[in-house]
Amino acid sequence: MVSLKEAKLYLRVDTDDEDRQISDFLLTAKRLCMEVGRMDEEKFERNEDITRTAVLFVVSYLYENRNTANFDKLTLSLRAILFKQREGVI
Repeated sequence: MVSLKEAKLYLRVDTDDEDRQISDFLLTAKRLCMEVGRMDEEKFERNEDITRTAVLFVVSYLYENRNTANFDKLTLSLRAILFKQREGVI
């Protein structure tokens, strides 16, 4: 959904030095979004407009806070972004 190239552009990374780490952040972001949003792969892809935003948010948060990430804060923000997509919330 979000390519490495797109993530690097979003993060304003020009070199290939951190490609592996950003790729890992993309995988983590997708899994976290699916878990917090209580979505399977199909629903995740169907809600691309919101999930793309959520994935980019997570990637940027993890990239900028590599040493000090607060996963409680990240999860709360992600819940707010994905609230309407969450299964069984209402």
